[in-house]
Amino acid sequence: MRIDPEPDANTDPTPQWSLIVPLKPLTQAKSRLADAADAGLRPHLALAFAQDTVAAALSCPAVRDVVVVTDDPAAAVALAVLGARIVPDTPAAGLNAALAHGSAAVRAARPGAPVAALNADLPALRPAELARVLDAASGFNRAFLADAAGMGTTLLTAAPGAEFRPAFGGPSRRRHLMSGAVEILLDGVDSVRQDVDTAQDLRAALALGAGPYTAGRWAAGARVLDGRAGG
Repeated sequence: MRIDPEPDANTDPTPQWSLIVPLKPLTQAKSRLADAADAGLRPHLALAFAQDTVAAALSCPAVRDVVVVTDDPAAAVALAVLGARIVPDTPAAGLNAALAHGSAAVRAARPGAPVAALNADLPALRPAELARVLDAASGFNRAFLADAAGMGTTLLTAAPGAEFRPAFGGPSRRRHLMSGAVEILLDGVDSVRQDVDTAQDLRAALALGAGPYTAGRWAAGARVLDGRAGG
């Protein structure tokens, strides 16, 4: 596995997006899913969410590459296999520092790259819906998409030459609005908005149609949990 390779310079007249996907260590992920999954299952679900997110993003025609910022070795291997570029989280200073670090890594090689932050927990992500959102974002220096709850953010974009300025975490929709980013208002892009923090979010993502990694891991985990309950 190659870690943090240097991509070739992009000479396309209309460069595609580089997506930055931050992923914390799996053992620390998805604590709010405790009502739906035990401590043994949650790290596996977090990885499955990321695998489905990255696989769908890489299948999107508007996406040139996906950069995953993580220090988790298992996640790094699994996501590199899918085709993601892995950048170690050397700042180790939280979500927004990781996103800024990932953006800097992209633009060090391609100064004119349009970049976008994408949550790692979008297991129902559809490439066509992501393409619609990125197309809408392309008309603005900075733009964002709110999550399904209308409080957070699942995607933030910065056009070539535009400052990234991520402000994720908690009620980030308001912070991104206050920073001057334009909110993308589109119908029919539920898969790009449905991140998973709670059991209710997971049910909503499964109802939309989760990708194969999440669907398989959830089915296997549910069988294990059922067996424990029956024992």
